[in-house]
Amino acid sequence: MSMSGKQAVPTVSQILAEARRRFTEAGVDSAAADARVLIAGLLGLSTTDIVTRGGETVSTEKVGVIEKAIERRLAHEPVHRILGEREFYGLPLSLSAETLEPRPDTEILVDTMLPYLRDLANTEGHIYILDLGTGTGAICLALLSECPEALGVGSDVSPDALRTARSNAERNGLRDRFEAIQSSWFENIHGAFHAIVSNPPYIASKVVHTLAPEVTKFDPHAALDGGQDGLDAYRTIAKDAARFMKPNGVVGLEIGYDQRNDVIDVFEAEGFKLLESVSDYGQNDRALVFALK
Repeated sequence: MSMSGKQAVPTVSQILAEARRRFTEAGVDSAAADARVLIAGLLGLSTTDIVTRGGETVSTEKVGVIEKAIERRLAHEPVHRILGEREFYGLPLSLSAETLEPRPDTEILVDTMLPYLRDLANTEGHIYILDLGTGTGAICLALLSECPEALGVGSDVSPDALRTARSNAERNGLRDRFEAIQSSWFENIHGAFHAIVSNPPYIASKVVHTLAPEVTKFDPHAALDGGQDGLDAYRTIAKDAARFMKPNGVVGLEIGYDQRNDVIDVFEAEGFKLLESVSDYGQNDRALVFALK
């Protein structure tokens, strides 16, 4: 077939190689992985398909879309923000402007909480979960999807986040077991819960600006800034949590890598005892579980 002077139509492999080359030259941290996830997502392919179907051609229209996306990534926008979604604990979740992009490390909090929830489900039947600062709904929805006996409330101060969390519940078939409530921490919360979970803002204010531009430009500031020492949210949660807990309830929290002892002190001062401390894949302290003394 003669191309008679027309520009050759690029293949999936060529587009992928070009994205990888541009990301590598620009010093993007995970250039190859980012290229693969971005191009696969935009073409509606799995990351396996992108290899096995590498010889297929890409339409001019798609090439234009991919070009714009590559430029967004070169301007530090994270891949999953560009795609508008990210998988968390096997659930596809939409992202929005005022939601933190869920990180794989946060799946550790879900893993840590599930045995407690299953034990509670065995003794209590129905169990109630409260996720403070729910964002995309990630933690609560993952727990609900793994624990059919559970009902969950996700609270957030941001209406944008609550819209996103509701649509994520719907998308994953969890709408009937999830309620989104606009609330600053416990302000508008009623009732008692078997599990209170949170991945609160925990970066010290003065450190926020030193984070990667992928974070500072695209993750919502309110989801990062934990006040002067990064512990404001933990103090707020510790002060009021007991009033919203069932007698045998647990609190599960994600923490910053250097906050374990400080957060334990905050909770012990409010009458809690540490049940478990869990590290992440990089061997940093990442999740803590408390119960009332």
